Amino acid sequence: MNAIFVADKPTGLSSNQFLSRLKRKYKVKKAGYSGTLDPFASGALIVAFGSYTRLFRFLNKSPKVYEATMWIGASSKSLDNQNITQVQKILPFAPSSLEIVRQDLLGEVEFIPPKYSAKNINGERAYNLAKKGIEFELKKQTMQVFSCEILHYMHPFLTFRISLSEGGYVRSYAELFAKKLGFDATLTALRRISEGKFKFENEKFLNPTEILDIKGNEYLGDISDLLDGKELNVGKLKFKENGIYLLNYDKFFSIIEVQNDMVNYCLNKVEKC
Repeated sequence: MNAIFVADKPTGLSSNQFLSRLKRKYKVKKAGYSGTLDPFASGALIVAFGSYTRLFRFLNKSPKVYEATMWIGASSKSLDNQNITQVQKILPFAPSSLEIVRQDLLGEVEFIPPKYSAKNINGERAYNLAKKGIEFELKKQTMQVFSCEILHYMHPFLTFRISLSEGGYVRSYAELFAKKLGFDATLTALRRISEGKFKFENEKFLNPTEILDIKGNEYLGDISDLLDGKELNVGKLKFKENGIYLLNYDKFFSIIEVQNDMVNYCLNKVEKC
């Protein structure tokens, strides 16, 4: 079974645990997901079955949009509502103070990913290492904050909607935001609304050739060349410039790469569902 769709991961499950549920639901063996969500987080998760699991790298998943609530004054190693070690009683902030920080954290922002995250460390999730008390270091990174809107402020809880580049962390953003106010903070809720144009629509199966972030091309030679997996002649392509292209047919599609007048298959004869 080939399929690709957006699922709605609930809180309290790892992305792998949620995928196992979907595999049982749809009675499939081969499945995968893109854009790991931490167990604490909920929301949009791109899921694929069968051969479509090979399509993730050809999707444009930026920007990522989240809605989150931070608890200003609460301290937690995991930067969520688990492992809270201290809560400071602080006076409410003036809306103008929050607005100054919001504007200051737009554009390119440096941060260190949280240790309690789904980041891969030598084949294991960072949050698993952190739970075991294993020491490790994460390098400083940058994320692009495209926009941030304060949705609601009921002291000490601040709810916001944020649009980030791939690789950005909302927990780290909240941590930076609170530190500019002079305090710690932790998230009490985190939900991913969308990844690029991908948002939850009741697990509606998507047409792969309509969602791939690849330019279409045409092979003017014999279609049997693709069916047999033969080497393709760049001279028989409509577009011959270097790049990755989609060759779309009624019952299947192929993804090729043109490089220095040579044609290589990225994926060949992927059957349409």
